[in-house]
Amino acid sequence: MTLYNSLGAINTLFIVISLIGIYSQLKTIHERKKNHSTKHNTSELLSLNQFSVSFLAYFSFFVYGYSIEPFNHYIVWPRLIASILVAVILYEIWRDRQTRSASICLYAAAIIFSLGTIGFFYGDTYNDNAKLASTTLIVAVTLLIAQGYYHQIRLIIRSGKTGAINLKMSQFILMMDISTIAFALTMSSGNGWPLLCLAIVSSITKLVIMYLFYWVKVSYVAEQRRSAT
Repeated sequence: MTLYNSLGAINTLFIVISLIGIYSQLKTIHERKKNHSTKHNTSELLSLNQFSVSFLAYFSFFVYGYSIEPFNHYIVWPRLIASILVAVILYEIWRDRQTRSASICLYAAAIIFSLGTIGFFYGDTYNDNAKLASTTLIVAVTLLIAQGYYHQIRLIIRSGKTGAINLKMSQFILMMDISTIAFALTMSSGNGWPLLCLAIVSSITKLVIMYLFYWVKVSYVAEQRRSAT
């Protein structure tokens, strides 16, 4: 087995593990629904911005994976499942908040998912265009994911609490990001660089969020901000 296949298999394993993290976030939302004190605020502090960008990140790599030659199974299937799970979280945020912005994000995700799925079935015809579009989207998503997680980080710092945010999701996705960086380094520079850029940015943001889970427990400032709200 080549290094490419070995690291691809490892990356797929860690993406599957990250799916457990995303499912843990969904489970947290569902548990809050059952709790009388939180059932009317099941998505507390969950950044709509961040989860919308996460959906774009997963789905853009699904499109990228089926657009490049050869077809990259290691990228395509796990990220398709991940994008579906994140879309369900967007749906749960919409159900909880019923805001215009939540509706726009949910409908946009549905349209993007539909167009990407159509592209998958007609990939032989539109491969070059799909690769260009997905590469452009990945570059944009890399910038957006930095902005999206910055927004999530600000929410935690300003409130002094983590709300409905699930720590396991960040931990599992960080493991996926690290394995993705290793996998991207085995690909050709022309195919691997978008994967590398996004994984590096994503891993940095996860490390910051994981630190903030510790910060809210020990920081006097965080305690004051919780008291104020």
